[in-house]
Amino acid sequence: MKRVIIVGGGIAGLSAAYRLKQNAPDVAIMLIESDRRLGGKITTDRVDGFVIEGGPDTFLSYKPRGIGLCRELGLEDRLHGTNEKIRRTYVMRHGKLYDLPEGLTGLIPSRFGPMIKTGLISPLGKLRMGLDYFIPPKSLNGDESLAQFVERRLGHELYERMIEPLMSGIYAGDGEQLSLGATFPQLRQTELEHGSLVKGMLATKRRKHPERNAVESKDAPAAQSNASRALPEKWPAFVTPETGLAEIVEALVVRLKGVDIRLGTRVTCIDHDSSSYTVMLEDGKTLSADALILATPAYATAYLVVGLDPELAQALKGIPYASTVTVSVAYPLKDIPRPLNGYGYIIPRAEGRSILACTWTSTKFPHRAPEGYGLIRAFIGRAGDDDVIDRSDEELLKMVRDELRDVLGITVGPIVQRIFRWPKAMPQYTLGHLDRLAVIDRRLAQHAGLFVAGNAYRGIGLPDCIASGEQAADQTAKFLSTRDDLLDGAKVVARDVQFADDGADSAGG
Repeated sequence: MKRVIIVGGGIAGLSAAYRLKQNAPDVAIMLIESDRRLGGKITTDRVDGFVIEGGPDTFLSYKPRGIGLCRELGLEDRLHGTNEKIRRTYVMRHGKLYDLPEGLTGLIPSRFGPMIKTGLISPLGKLRMGLDYFIPPKSLNGDESLAQFVERRLGHELYERMIEPLMSGIYAGDGEQLSLGATFPQLRQTELEHGSLVKGMLATKRRKHPERNAVESKDAPAAQSNASRALPEKWPAFVTPETGLAEIVEALVVRLKGVDIRLGTRVTCIDHDSSSYTVMLEDGKTLSADALILATPAYATAYLVVGLDPELAQALKGIPYASTVTVSVAYPLKDIPRPLNGYGYIIPRAEGRSILACTWTSTKFPHRAPEGYGLIRAFIGRAGDDDVIDRSDEELLKMVRDELRDVLGITVGPIVQRIFRWPKAMPQYTLGHLDRLAVIDRRLAQHAGLFVAGNAYRGIGLPDCIASGEQAADQTAKFLSTRDDLLDGAKVVARDVQFADDGADSAGG
């Protein structure tokens, strides 16, 4: 029986195992995870009626494999969108909260009215944004950073006050280092195709609404974002299972019966000979497999393959990571003086705070907290702040309580608190990322039967990780099938040769 080993029990590894089990039922699958639990960054605490996410809390519905996998697992009817009654997000400036203007699509403003009215951007900053219409595309030799691009097209003020905190909320990264081509390549494509972002936005509006002029109709519902209008009516932009993302992990585990799952098992290195891969474990034991999927962080994958392919390991080590912490706290609503009338707020780096965002979870997803209680989650740590995970629980909780006292007026202690540390959890698609991917792809092509998956490569969101694991599984199944065909062909050739030799012997006898 053919044997496949998957290293890494996060959502990418689990998705790979599930896909491979479905499409190659005759393959023996082993999944190895160094932790004592499955799910990776997906972890959900359910306590006293609260649903507390330690890692991601939602996923984008327009990326198909999130919804697609939930449908296959029978979870589609359990998916909830964000609160449609309150669709407000705030941005901090000088310690005060301002409404984030509606109509941001792919980090770029796509509606004139809200941008003209916002108090986040000065009149001079708004004028600088408008100059995008007249600035010709720039010829580039290679990539540029996300910050360079936005400032070149729309000005520093828009980047610093709006785009940077939004980008940090996605990548926990430094826009001066993040690659435009690896994070938002469509922005550069829009510039080249239309000459400017504003022109591209106007062209898109004309295609979507040929009966309207460039200014959006006054009858359009102000609270509905461009992103949600572009989606099927059934799904808002962000969705999540009723009792947390752990539902996806739990459903996958149920369907992995027959898969040999080994928790608390660490792989130290891998090797390969002409017929199989050898996986060496920390306890000295070895395992063999016909194919291998490494669904581990890039730095861990580099450690595993360094003896097999130093060039591949070097490219993998070149992908940096940021460490983060999430702190969730709950209070009776009577103890929260300021109404939680939005999804929360994001904090620009220029504010000089360690906390980069606060989600008002009980407003964003009302089913995540009992009636009469507020659940709030703070995100701590940006690229360059790796020491944040070394702070004590007391320090982290004090940091969050100080923040909530300043912004929401909360002076009492929380009735529930949860702290989750994520060392080296967020891959950074920095300048040169696409070149590193090219090297990784080229080197992997030299190792038939070796595949990688996860958020380090071509997307950090949950649907991206699922798709990555499924792609690795599909490649594995194809490799095993092709190898069988080659072996069958070799057997036929050998049989024909033997038949010819036997015939020659008979003729000679």
